[in-house]
Amino acid sequence: MSADPHTPTTRAAGTPATRAVIALGSNLGARDELLGDAVRALDATPGITVVAASTPVSSVALTLDGPDETRPEYLNAVALVDTDLDPLALLDALHGIESEHGRTREVRWGDRTLDLDIVVFGDLELDTERLTLPHPRASERAFVLEPWFEIDEEARLGGHGPVAALIARLPDRTRPVTGATRLLDRRRASSAIPSADDRHDQGVTA
Repeated sequence: MSADPHTPTTRAAGTPATRAVIALGSNLGARDELLGDAVRALDATPGITVVAASTPVSSVALTLDGPDETRPEYLNAVALVDTDLDPLALLDALHGIESEHGRTREVRWGDRTLDLDIVVFGDLELDTERLTLPHPRASERAFVLEPWFEIDEEARLGGHGPVAALIARLPDRTRPVTGATRLLDRRRASSAIPSADDRHDQGVTA
């Protein structure tokens, strides 16, 4: 049976994990490889399980002055994760993955190899110097909302309503990436396990 995107998995200790939404972006280097590496790094982090990660989309770079088509374009994706970490520990884990992939922070909203943001953390509302939840600009960003909707059609952004309705009001859209596929979807994999005959036909061995 495939997992319900609205039902966090339960850990062995019997404590439900928190379902969080992570936005991923890259506009420097091998962007598609970086996003895939980031999803794998997330899934390999103790206390984090990636449930699904969207197909990458392309978007114009955003700067402090607004969209800038002279800057390298972004590839963006969204991942659904279940986590035992608290929000700041999750943020620290994301920053660690960014650093491991060459992220630097000399220029605010500058070009970057990898950018990972927490969009929502369960139903938590938080406003601290380090972290605001839900993400304060997510409702305005097609490159967050569209990939999120792809992997969770019933998604809601706290304080703003259904993601589908937010997308309908956006003035801009992302662009599809030719040949791109979902970075990860355990729900699909679990509902489409090949039979023994299928595995034989595909040359798959146990």
